[in-house]
Amino acid sequence: MQNNKGFIFTILAVIGAIVVAGWVLKLTLHLIGPLVVLGGIVLLYLLLSKNKGSGV
Repeated sequence: MQNNKGFIFTILAVIGAIVVAGWVLKLTLHLIGPLVVLGGIVLLYLLLSKNKGSGV
């Protein structure tokens, strides 16, 4: 009986992990657009500030 409870707990834990992974993936896909834009702005700022510093 104890082994059966452990098996059921394991199955429920795996199902829960899959559900949480699905939520994380959905959230990541929704946020990837703004993150790419933000990364591009930061990269542009770093390139411009580096060029401004070397020109002086």
